[in-house]
Amino acid sequence: MRRIASPALLATALMTAPVAALAQVTVDTAQGPVTLQDNPDSVAVYDMAALDTITALGVTPTGSIDNILVPALRDAAAGATPVGTLFEPDLEALAGLAPDLVIVGGRSSTQLAAASQVAPAIDMTFGPDLLADARARIDAYGALFAKTAQAEEMTATLDARLADLRAAADGQGTALIVMTNGPKMSAYGAGSRFGWIFDATGLEEAVPGLDDATHGQAISHEFIAQADPDWLLVVDRGAAIGEDGQGAMETLRSDLVAGTTAWTQDQVIQLDPAATYISAGGYGSTMAVLDQLTQAFAD
Repeated sequence: MRRIASPALLATALMTAPVAALAQVTVDTAQGPVTLQDNPDSVAVYDMAALDTITALGVTPTGSIDNILVPALRDAAAGATPVGTLFEPDLEALAGLAPDLVIVGGRSSTQLAAASQVAPAIDMTFGPDLLADARARIDAYGALFAKTAQAEEMTATLDARLADLRAAADGQGTALIVMTNGPKMSAYGAGSRFGWIFDATGLEEAVPGLDDATHGQAISHEFIAQADPDWLLVVDRGAAIGEDGQGAMETLRSDLVAGTTAWTQDQVIQLDPAATYISAGGYGSTMAVLDQLTQAFAD
């Protein structure tokens, strides 16, 4: 005689049946090693460098910030649910999304504790050695999302591009990295947030020992004239964050700057502002800046 189990018995059986353990993976983060669910299905990303690298790996985010300022990343995350800003997560929207993982870093790193109230969260902020951390993040995301082969290919391509840049920049002299912010200017040295460019190119600092503060060392046109760099590398912060107003070249333009070697030899490089300032260290952004520099030195 065929017996039909009652709903109550089925529920009891489901509750008492052994549940297969979820596969886990341990990845390195800015806060140390963290063990997570392997290959999470849903991930919310508040860090633009992380968004850059995971989308390069073929991972589609389910949630991200309201206003993505990097055009390529805006397209990559077009279907993602808005879950707040870089500086303030929308916890209600995040809870509604119910992601398996939240990634913060850089500007959003202060929100790690808040995001962790909703879902497992990791801080993927970069340290002083951006290039080393860029490689480490590629490896970590490759392991986390079960894409180790793609990660190895990306790292190999990155290393090849770095070798090309080093060759193109060999013997090119000195450089000064300047960030403009409307009418204001700051210079950045080898120990700064943009110091990785000196590592990548092998160029010498036109002014050694600059203040390595986050916002750089405030400078004037006279400072640039006295430094007389062979190359002037420029980051336009206003353009990076979408502000209207005075652009970098307008800020730099003066008789003093016009007399420098960089200006007279047409060796002023306006670096991709979003890739250099907003999503620095992300795979696509790093590759874009490396290619831009290589082409400039090879011309």
